[in-house]
Amino acid sequence: MDAEPRVVKLKAIEATPESFREFGQVIGASPDGEEFGPQDAHLELNQGVLELNQGVPRFYIMHLEGRALQFSTITHHASVTQCLGSIGGEDWYLGVAKASIVDKDEVNDKVKMEDVQKSKCGHYYLPPIPDDVRVFRISGPKFVKLNKGTWHAGPLFRKREMDFYNLELSNTNVVDHTTHSFGKCNGIKFLVED
Repeated sequence: MDAEPRVVKLKAIEATPESFREFGQVIGASPDGEEFGPQDAHLELNQGVLELNQGVPRFYIMHLEGRALQFSTITHHASVTQCLGSIGGEDWYLGVAKASIVDKDEVNDKVKMEDVQKSKCGHYYLPPIPDDVRVFRISGPKFVKLNKGTWHAGPLFRKREMDFYNLELSNTNVVDHTTHSFGKCNGIKFLVED
């Protein structure tokens, strides 16, 4: 029988444009008529530089149930950004780690080829490092835009169920979805403290 994963407690950090910068953007309300600028989500909804048809954006309401404040797996999308926000501005949480996508042709002394893994989606990456995982609390009427390749676990929340709006491509979770299991690979699970 496998050993029970070790619990690692992570204190939630409030998501602000500054605190979340290395993972993406935090977007709040702006006045109607304000022109596009750095306060807006800078989206990358393409799956490949050479493709003429980059895919169909999918903006939908995602209904989630039973997403307790803990996780042992984390996911990334290598080709697109993703936007997530709670309907009604309810507090929610998101575990993240920096993007770790690797261009196989640029492997050097800092990145050992034996550490690089190939995703079933075709790209190469380094597994996320447990010590680099952070948890953010997203509160109020705002949403987050995740940079391409940002590892993420969630949305997580205290309520029994919540609805979220989600912007990605129509096939993101089919053709661009790589998951790392901290439970299997590192023997740990994360518990969010607030």
